[in-house]
Amino acid sequence: MTIHIRPVLPTELEGTAPMLTSLLYQAVNGGSSLGFVPPLSALEAHNYWLSLAPELHNGSRLLLVAFTQQGPAGSAQLVLSTTPNGRHRAEIQKLFVAAEVRGNGVGRALVAALHYAARRSHRSLIVLNTRRGQPAEAFYRRLGYREVGVIPGWTIGPQGERYDHVTLYHELGHTSLNSRGARHGTSMRVRD
Repeated sequence: MTIHIRPVLPTELEGTAPMLTSLLYQAVNGGSSLGFVPPLSALEAHNYWLSLAPELHNGSRLLLVAFTQQGPAGSAQLVLSTTPNGRHRAEIQKLFVAAEVRGNGVGRALVAALHYAARRSHRSLIVLNTRRGQPAEAFYRRLGYREVGVIPGWTIGPQGERYDHVTLYHELGHTSLNSRGARHGTSMRVRD
């Protein structure tokens, strides 16, 4: 499977929002919370994407979209710390892959592209959080992410149930992913 990953430029956000809205709508309503409580409406998803415009414009957030032969396949974001003592770090947010292409390297390619972008921005420490005990946690651990700790009841579900989250980190100097993300017959191009 060939995977193409490209950033969404600030000037493209409005035109890209409908495609991203569909991906996010399916992901959240299919069981990936990504900071939302299902059921997620299409309007709420659309407004979320448009809310990213200021950070995309000022360069503190990078939004990537993955494409396969079937079309849009996933998305991920890298938030660059803007504090004077944190300019070496970034945070991965809202990485998700369309259900029909999971297990084909799209998530791995997105992480590799985020690592590549982080290095280009002189970032060496990556952090993220994810729901404890879910497939995403195991995915990140396979990529070399290490646990910082668990926060009990960090998020709530539609019935008010609480979910623990785990915070993970990765030092890019020790990554096993190459900067282009190719592995097991999967190719990736990152376009600036």
